[in-house]
Amino acid sequence: MASGSPISTSQLLLHHQPGLSTSSSAAGATASPSPASPTVSSKRKRRLTDLTTDEINEIVALRGKLPQAVVGKKFGIEQTEVSAIQRMQRAKTARLLDDNEKKNPVRRVKDVEMTVPIAYGTVSFWLGKKADEYHSHRWTVYVRSALGEDLGPVIKKVVFQLHPSFNNPTRSVEAAPFELTETGWGEFEIGITVYFHPDASEKPLEIFHHLKLYPEDDSGPQNTKKPVVVESYDEIVFTEPSEAFFSRIQKHPSLFLNGKQNPPSAGTENEKKRGETKEQNITQWFLKHSDSEELEAIISARDNVMTRVNKLKADLLQLENEAARLKANAAH
Repeated sequence: MASGSPISTSQLLLHHQPGLSTSSSAAGATASPSPASPTVSSKRKRRLTDLTTDEINEIVALRGKLPQAVVGKKFGIEQTEVSAIQRMQRAKTARLLDDNEKKNPVRRVKDVEMTVPIAYGTVSFWLGKKADEYHSHRWTVYVRSALGEDLGPVIKKVVFQLHPSFNNPTRSVEAAPFELTETGWGEFEIGITVYFHPDASEKPLEIFHHLKLYPEDDSGPQNTKKPVVVESYDEIVFTEPSEAFFSRIQKHPSLFLNGKQNPPSAGTENEKKRGETKEQNITQWFLKHSDSEELEAIISARDNVMTRVNKLKADLLQLENEAARLKANAAH
């Protein structure tokens, strides 16, 4: 079983789009590795056009159940293409339609879409000579702005759900930077729930991330200075946001307004907040996400799906015409 000092915490869940106070580093926690997810290897990366409709549907269904990198390996496609397919297919942010809101509907801004690019993942360091049987690695899990901005005005808190063997496995981070650090020896799936400020009137967003401690190529010796980094890019999309939420954050640099990026924050006053982390040594390992690469993957996936949809419509029309012809012949 795991042992370790608890971090201030509460409960978990995170969200997505159409369609992630202080927490101290805990020492001594361990976790049992989870079973390896089934993957299908391929010498050549497949293109989106190689996927069948059933495969696309399965990729969509695996959202939140398996890491995008694992899904990509399973189907022989790039992780960015998995992200594009899942993001394109998912529903827009869910609305809080409780009894109170039904009686007092939230006023929303029509024809407005706010997009907040995020990145979430883990940075894992081998402890080297300091490692023992139950503490071989020190790792940090986080949710951050993909633009390097402060997510505090958008996100109220992030809850990380660790392996049950950890002491107090449900960890709540109440303020930016939204991250926590632990030590252990096992790989497992981390549940992440993002809660928005009350004026957003949106449900929490839920995602999952697979903690990885060992590099893909483990033939060489482990390095205490070079971590294993696994990070995913995603976008939180607020369609027709509440008037209060829109009024408060519409000019915030962490978001796109109707597809147009807001100007980045500037000046020394905001320097501390931009990309701030408690573990300062991990910022240099954050991955860079290319907007053009993401956009290209999204467009490719959308075109592929639309081609299939149009073909299905044409096939359906042909069947309907054939049925009508047979019915007419039978009448004679």
